[in-house]
Amino acid sequence: MQKMLSLLSRVLQGPAHKPVTGATAEAVRVMVASRNYADFASEATFDIKKCDVHRLDEAPPTQAVLTREQGLQYYRTMQTIRRMELKSDQLYKQKIIRGFCHLYDGQEACCVGMEASINPTDHLITAYRAHGYTYTRGVSVKEILAELTGRKGGCAKGKGGSMHMYAKNFYGGNGIVGAQVPLGAGIALACKYFGKDEICLALYGDGAANQGQIFETYNMAALWKLPCIFICENNRYGMGTSVERAAASTDYFKRGDYIPGLRVDGMDVLCVREATKFAADHCRSGKGPILMELQTYRYHGHSMSDPGVSYRTREEIQEVRSKSDPITLLKDRMLNNNLSNVEELKEIDVEVRKEIEEAAQFATTDPEPPLEELGYHIYRNEPTFDVRGANLWIKYKSVS
Repeated sequence: MQKMLSLLSRVLQGPAHKPVTGATAEAVRVMVASRNYADFASEATFDIKKCDVHRLDEAPPTQAVLTREQGLQYYRTMQTIRRMELKSDQLYKQKIIRGFCHLYDGQEACCVGMEASINPTDHLITAYRAHGYTYTRGVSVKEILAELTGRKGGCAKGKGGSMHMYAKNFYGGNGIVGAQVPLGAGIALACKYFGKDEICLALYGDGAANQGQIFETYNMAALWKLPCIFICENNRYGMGTSVERAAASTDYFKRGDYIPGLRVDGMDVLCVREATKFAADHCRSGKGPILMELQTYRYHGHSMSDPGVSYRTREEIQEVRSKSDPITLLKDRMLNNNLSNVEELKEIDVEVRKEIEEAAQFATTDPEPPLEELGYHIYRNEPTFDVRGANLWIKYKSVS
């Protein structure tokens, strides 16, 4: 130890001494890094935006504690999703990704904040803007990008693409607008029927919020007191139509009428985390469903076929980026409260970019599934059976 301190002293005194190289230099670097990490605060408390409430006597807290470990985890996860979506944009423009593709950049605080406040055994179902949730539910970037490019190594074996990704306790990725909401209530019914201390998060966008099937689902969930959090991700535009032009009432958190509701700042990962904790506790206590509206924003257009600037201005997008970006907000909080420093966060950025590039390389070189596997995985744990093709003479085998 004395020798290490002597070496460190030599380094700090400047160039008068002979340069320290090799294993000794590495040991000193690690020692300096350890000392720097010890100087960081272990946690900090932040004021967060008060949630608007409907039919509730209590509300989520207006302060949140963030530990250094949590902050680094949230930052890395949000950066990974952001970089993954930007890489997806690039691959789509290169015509390596085809078909429908709805990107999630700008909304990262929603999926990261939710996952931080529920259990891995809880359930989640969403619409087709699903890449972020697929990642937070445990699927690797490599499997997500490979699914986007239709490769065997994708999370749905290359058969689902952008809108149909799945993981344990994650039910997609659904392409029909609003159709996942009744399915989410069914999952919540199963949780209650089997007496499990589990809940289901059923997500939809503001564009789906006017659908009749959603109100039918509210009714059933309230009657049966299902442990379901209905979550409207309000990113201000349903395809190219602003919420003001599409809805007579834009108070989506009140749409459940007899169901309690919250309106949450969806650009703040801590606000989303605390609100989701509150909603999850409500459901687990047997009080029935609750509704959350997350006010968020997407930077890309509705899908890759939408440039996203015919119904809103570039200045509007830039203003949101500069004032409300979820990653920048978290980064500033961490730096201003000594939870990290610029160098450490830059290291994370470098690691994330490397992970994305390696995943993209896999997604563009992994083989596509062979034609004979077209009928595979229709059912789980079923004997092999024949599947009719486009005509009577074409048959495929279905293997579970």
